[in-house]
Amino acid sequence: MATVSNLLLYPVKGCAGAPLTRARVLPTGVAHDRTFMFVRAQDGVFRSQRSTPKLSVIHPDLAADGGKLTLSAPDTQSLALDVATDGRRLPVSVHGVWDGEGIDQGDEAAEWASTVTGEPLRLVRVSPDHARSVDEWHGTITFTDSTPLHLTSLSSLDDLNARILEKGADPVPMARFRPNIVATGWETPYTEDGIRDFSIGTTRLHWVKPDVRCQVTMVDQPTGERAGPEPLRTLADYRREPEGGVSFGIKVAVTSPGEIEVGDEIRLG
Repeated sequence: MATVSNLLLYPVKGCAGAPLTRARVLPTGVAHDRTFMFVRAQDGVFRSQRSTPKLSVIHPDLAADGGKLTLSAPDTQSLALDVATDGRRLPVSVHGVWDGEGIDQGDEAAEWASTVTGEPLRLVRVSPDHARSVDEWHGTITFTDSTPLHLTSLSSLDDLNARILEKGADPVPMARFRPNIVATGWETPYTEDGIRDFSIGTTRLHWVKPDVRCQVTMVDQPTGERAGPEPLRTLADYRREPEGGVSFGIKVAVTSPGEIEVGDEIRLG
């Protein structure tokens, strides 16, 4: 029997995650997940750890009602913001495949983040009329890449790290993969690859596709420094996808919203 060992919320795309004991799951994923993102000040192009690895040292803390966002980073005074849910809109772009608008969160947030990362940034929130999806199968999404949720398992990480150790390199933590749901209890690594329809708590979910990994997995999360070549070097030995890239974990969409708690059983079928 597999259960949920960790639940994580990422209020700001590309920044550090916050552990949860219980999550309200909407059609767009964990409530408030990736509803904010930093964009390049000059053109609204989204920033992630691919381009701005220092985002990993920013720890967002979003109030339960979504009305207050606190941003923290090492050696920097924290910034508490009253969230603007509407107001000045900025044109934004994600991966060059989606163009839309975000609600600007003001000059103070922009100056704070620009100082931390060394890059001119602005912080935006999804607009009240935000509507975005790849297609119906992928599900509706906030500022995530393509699906509402990401799921990984501890047995898969153990297998990957055993292979990394055989190469004489250091193992990597699960934080490198930035999942929303971490499963424990599957004896066979990569069991998640084969699941399709499943339930956790009162939430019904379905597999969408393998989670193809990028250079974000090579960023040391506590420092925001690129630390490669692992885990991509080892994943390339045995996790190549037919359409390109290497995978770890799965991307998941929401069939029926509900709630998930740490310790909930993952029920297949």
